[in-house]
Amino acid sequence: MYKIMTAGPSQVRENVREARALPCTNPDIDPAFFDFYHETCSLLSKALHTDLTAFILGGEGILGLEAACASLTEPGDRVLVIDNGIFGKGFADFVKIYEGDAVLFTTDYHEPVPLDALAAFLEKDHNFKYATVVHCDTPSGVLNDVEAISMLLDSYGIMVVADSVAGMFGEPLDLGHSKIDILCGGSQKALSCPPGLTMVWVSDRAFAAMENRKTPIRSFYANLLAMKDYYEDQWFPYTMPVSDINGLRQALDNFLADKDVFERHACIAHATREAIKAAGLSLYLKKGMSNTVTVVNVPQGITDRELLQGMARDYNILISGCFDVLAGKVVRIGHMGESCNRKDVVDTLYAMQKVLEAHGIPLKCDMKEKFMELSCS
Repeated sequence: MYKIMTAGPSQVRENVREARALPCTNPDIDPAFFDFYHETCSLLSKALHTDLTAFILGGEGILGLEAACASLTEPGDRVLVIDNGIFGKGFADFVKIYEGDAVLFTTDYHEPVPLDALAAFLEKDHNFKYATVVHCDTPSGVLNDVEAISMLLDSYGIMVVADSVAGMFGEPLDLGHSKIDILCGGSQKALSCPPGLTMVWVSDRAFAAMENRKTPIRSFYANLLAMKDYYEDQWFPYTMPVSDINGLRQALDNFLADKDVFERHACIAHATREAIKAAGLSLYLKKGMSNTVTVVNVPQGITDRELLQGMARDYNILISGCFDVLAGKVVRIGHMGESCNRKDVVDTLYAMQKVLEAHGIPLKCDMKEKFMELSCS
């Protein structure tokens, strides 16, 4: 059995697994399930300090990103894609699928989106229906100030779609003090559920844009408008995954009861990075690192595959490699949700050090000891 210390999915608490094993009902016709789903969505809004309506969709987190673009994009719509990471750039693919005109604003992948540069860009060109931005771009671990970015975009009347799949529940996010119109999350990151669910929060402005389209939404499953009146109509557009939602509700209860959740993520992340740097390894980012994931440059003398396979084979610990422009260049340690604790990070750093040393790569300190010296209890 592997210890899961990847950049998502994260580990799952026992009470979440137990909740997923509860007896199932028929969610299409059981009024009690409609109430349960509605209450769970209300708690999701409470967790992010917003009155925006939340919905739970049956599908992994990517579903929310595509659904946002499918529901808003009409042929020819200009969409600003804020690109300072692999997932940020990836929004352009969804825009193009629905025949939108994706305009990239590309910045250094090693740091957050610079607000001054974005402001200067918008002064010259702001004719966009909506913009996309990523909160934590998981491949690099960069954290963008999506609240401030959304305020800037809103000053030009531009709607905002934000991906916080790997940010929310590990990083503070106050949706009530933003101008985000569609926020996308996923069950398998810092909320610590198994993969399989998307959460979306949708503004009245976004729904109005969907209702006033000149052309129909070109998807059934990725049509957010189809979810809008589910509670009033007592009707879902497709059968909801009852067991998955039971598990999500328990995980959400766990989160709401955890008063130190953000402090713990910040402390664990800081100690992890300081230990890695003290050992002589280097981090991919220059600044703006999310507290949910640490991204480490693969040192000379070993490949990413050798490091990942050695940790899995010899220590039963899984961490992440990467893909696209970062393929083979970095490895990623996830310290989010249930994986954000001293013992599991200690074991991970110990295993990483042993595999590196076995390949003849000496480190300047004991990463495990350095981490324990710096981390919170």
